[in-house]
Amino acid sequence: MTSKILEIDRLTVSFDGFKALNDLNFSMDAGELRVIIGPNGAGKTTFLDVITGKVQPTEGTVRFKGQNLQGKAEHHISRLGIGRKFQTPRVYLNLSVRENLDLACNRHKNVFSTLFKRPPSTDRRNVIGLLETIGLTAKADLQAALLSHGEKQRLEIGMLVAQSPELLLVDEPVAGLTDEETENVGNLLLALAESHSIIVIEHDMEFVRQIARQVTVLHQGSVLCEGSMDRIQNDPRVIEVYLGQAPSIGEKEMIILRIAASMAWADGDIAPEEIDVILTQLSRQFADDSQQQKELQKELRDYLSSNVDIANLVPQLETMAEREMVLKLSYEIISSSARHPDEDLINEEEAIAYKKLIHLLELPEETVKHLEREVKSKE
Repeated sequence: MTSKILEIDRLTVSFDGFKALNDLNFSMDAGELRVIIGPNGAGKTTFLDVITGKVQPTEGTVRFKGQNLQGKAEHHISRLGIGRKFQTPRVYLNLSVRENLDLACNRHKNVFSTLFKRPPSTDRRNVIGLLETIGLTAKADLQAALLSHGEKQRLEIGMLVAQSPELLLVDEPVAGLTDEETENVGNLLLALAESHSIIVIEHDMEFVRQIARQVTVLHQGSVLCEGSMDRIQNDPRVIEVYLGQAPSIGEKEMIILRIAASMAWADGDIAPEEIDVILTQLSRQFADDSQQQKELQKELRDYLSSNVDIANLVPQLETMAEREMVLKLSYEIISSSARHPDEDLINEEEAIAYKKLIHLLELPEETVKHLEREVKSKE
């Protein structure tokens, strides 16, 4: 049985009557990578502040490896094995990349000894390994001030790892990064997750999809829901929190629409006008009048994307009727995206995606052909 590295029980933090955290319960296993999302004001930063001892709880307990952290100072909690990376990189800009890591490897060092004394062979080996891990070997002797923002983020993560924490707390590591830098940071965190427990606070949903194994959503200081990224994205409560209004459709309907829409993105090449057509087709399934359809289209635009793992979504369809609806919608989408409608042709990527869907749905061949004929008869 996997042990719990972090357990939070009925945690409340009040600031002059305002509850930044409200009766929050949370736990994670040792070796787990957990991503925490939530709108501004959800309590994400306060959540990290309490774990690290920067803020003391009004009520409740925080246990790290079974040990109650209440009343412990920040430096004591750090020495227990909890390391935190803040949103803005905190590196020594006038030191080289190598010197930053060497200083972090031994917290008893100071800048003077780092600059003028040769580090022990063990520390040198650790630094060489860290440089390789964070992808900065070629820039080891470059002044940290000359690094890009993304490279500074990776350097600070490396400095954090150098202190050998068991639990890494990483706050918005890709804010302001380019797509390439974001991918590099994501790959670094996934590599570190092989040997560390990690909590990542993030707003960038594409990045969350890249690294997420388990997602926790905070709202108004409490845990709203938890689960895989696919399940979280289809939860009407999450949609309501991010859109500021109740969604027009339920979780199961959203799953159906996202699977069907994924057919259009199968080849990674879709024009804006095609998206509008697809949104119109999908919205007609669950909205009666034109105004309702327009409102639903607005909701769907932010929640339908190419990054859909249908292998995880299809098993959530519990009835034959739901699976048949998915097939009909998907075939309609595939047919409408054909480059030569008169010849009923689709490209290879879309064909592969559609065949995969048929296999996952496990519908009889006769049913599949019957549903496809129904779609064709309406054209």
